[in-house]
Amino acid sequence: MQTLVGWHIELEFREEGDSTRAAAMVRLADGTEVRGHGHAQRHPSDSEQLRVGEEIAAARALMDISSQLLRKAHTEIDEASGRTSHPLA
Repeated sequence: MQTLVGWHIELEFREEGDSTRAAAMVRLADGTEVRGHGHAQRHPSDSEQLRVGEEIAAARALMDISSQLLRKAHTEIDEASGRTSHPLA
């Protein structure tokens, strides 16, 4: 039997001058929500390209979520196997 699971990711951006902030949230199948944040700062000599700032800030927010998901998975594996916490956690 094959089971398909979907996760929904929400991203929101805040632009303030040369700074772009991103807030990301992923809702897991069990209802757990994991939130991450990212930031991008445009160098004053760079041309204004809001899309680029959003992409960088979003990537950093998703990397934050990625790290949290890895720690969560390692913890769950360790708990199920009776081992102590994983060194990367």
